[in-house]
Amino acid sequence: MCGIVGYIGNKQAQDVLLHGLSKLEYRGYDSAGIAIFDNGGVELKKSVGRLANLAELVDGPDRIHGSQGIGHTRWATHGRPSDANAHPHQDNQGNFTIVHNGIIENYMQLRDELTAKGHTFLSETDTEVVAHLLDDMWTGDLFDTVLAVAKRIHGAYALGIMTKHEPGKLIAVRKQSPLIVGLGEGENFIASDIPAILEYTRNVYILDDGEMAVLTADKVETFDLEGNPTTKEVYEVTWSASAAEKGGYEHFMLKEIHEQPRAIRDTLTGRISEDGQKVVFDEIAWPAGYAEKIDRIHIVACGTSWHAGMVGKQAIERLTRIPVDCEVASEYRYREPIVSENTLIIVITQSGETADTMAALREAKEQGVRVLAITNVVGSSAAREADDVIFTWAGPEISVASTKAYTTQLISLYLFAAWLAQERNAAHVSEIPNILSGLKQLPELADMALQTAPSIEAFAKNWAEKEHAFFIGRGMDYAVSMEGSLKLKEISYMHAEAYAAGELKHGTLALIVEDIPVIAVVTQEQLYDKTLSNIKEVKARDAFVLAVAFEGDEEIKKSVDQVIAIPRVNPFLSPVISVIPLQLLAYYASVVRGNDVDNPRNLAKSVTVE
Repeated sequence: MCGIVGYIGNKQAQDVLLHGLSKLEYRGYDSAGIAIFDNGGVELKKSVGRLANLAELVDGPDRIHGSQGIGHTRWATHGRPSDANAHPHQDNQGNFTIVHNGIIENYMQLRDELTAKGHTFLSETDTEVVAHLLDDMWTGDLFDTVLAVAKRIHGAYALGIMTKHEPGKLIAVRKQSPLIVGLGEGENFIASDIPAILEYTRNVYILDDGEMAVLTADKVETFDLEGNPTTKEVYEVTWSASAAEKGGYEHFMLKEIHEQPRAIRDTLTGRISEDGQKVVFDEIAWPAGYAEKIDRIHIVACGTSWHAGMVGKQAIERLTRIPVDCEVASEYRYREPIVSENTLIIVITQSGETADTMAALREAKEQGVRVLAITNVVGSSAAREADDVIFTWAGPEISVASTKAYTTQLISLYLFAAWLAQERNAAHVSEIPNILSGLKQLPELADMALQTAPSIEAFAKNWAEKEHAFFIGRGMDYAVSMEGSLKLKEISYMHAEAYAAGELKHGTLALIVEDIPVIAVVTQEQLYDKTLSNIKEVKARDAFVLAVAFEGDEEIKKSVDQVIAIPRVNPFLSPVISVIPLQLLAYYASVVRGNDVDNPRNLAKSVTVE
């Protein structure tokens, strides 16, 4: 992933592709490339780094001439950022050229199969497999070949495909990864997002999941992946270019909150066995017997990642019965932590560059302790320096306030907890199939949780001008409350605190006064009655209580002023869903208060200094 542009028409493709890619830079990327039909062949240019590097490669006398091409900006998932791993990719003969967003789950199996047939791979990517597979399965017809290949590849993907066998034709395929077709006069386009083509057309087809488009300069036809024609309605884009970059949302934060179902799905992709019984982590390569030797785990992170770690601590301890400490990196690195060869360090960092977290990682490495990194950025310092890495596949996150990075960190931690329990054949290993079934439901449930937005927006309009708020919860709900409190503080600038609900009577009740907002997260069944009792304590002091609770919970309505109902989920997994209303609450409070949502004061996206 990250940005696709394709063009076929009467203009110079290089200009269209570079312009389109520049309009997708906001999505984040680490390399870029273009491929253009030129004098009967395909000329390919790509470069690691910024788009300006690529533009310099094809400037002046090195300009590529031709009116058909595809381009890509890459956010690395398989293989580090490099010229070789940059898109587009080709087969060994250069017959097929493709760009790809998403993840090919079974690429290793296909790569082994193709290697045995004599194919040579030049990159570390899953994408290159598709180009070789097209060549291997060539039927003499591009349309038929693409249909056949689509049946062989598993995962989530958006593909742009050209072949020297059929110049003048461009094929786009979508499966669980966004892709649009732009409709022009004597020219047509493909793109992963609308901003790439707005200068040329405002009429688009939005491809549905499991749909493909065949483009020539004069015509666009769409089909399902069985080859049956489909009927599309033209969608006219009325947004401004600035709004289009945000997908029509007012802010990147809101867009990224709404991207969470997709991000969760991507992070799960390829990591649960086809029968749904086991976690598959090919990226973890531990020495034989290491899993059984682990006697303590330290989770080290900062801010939102630390809050994810608090949930991960409880998940790992429950499934593996290994003691887990979760600590703030800035404190951990200075307290001379006690570790041994049987201690595992897990560092969590969205950017992979967080200074305090990286210092803790390096300290652990100096002491000979194995380090597992959970990060969103391939090629980051954490990814390079850790012994093992779990990538979250959230995609680029533009807003300073982290949302989809947090939920995908949770998914990664749940998967790791289940995987480690498998490896150790732990006492609770029998729970894993049920947990994995629950994980697979989370993208749909997250989408349902987003439907709470209108009631949360209305609530925010009524109370966002207050200066103080409290968040309470117990167990995993307390960890979620901490993240909700942080979100509210960092973008609305309201003073907010999170407390373990049982601690209220040990001092904090002194701060509860009439009409002060208290947000209570109530999803943990074994702690339900206790949390309800704590809610009654604050209601007795005339606080206004907003509860986040499961649909159908009639009891909670008797004790609070308002309920935000979220879809029922295994309480063990509820933090992934219960945090979504809290993210929305912070967002709408910030909007009401007139703040710069995406760039809150005094804060940076990646904290690379102490």
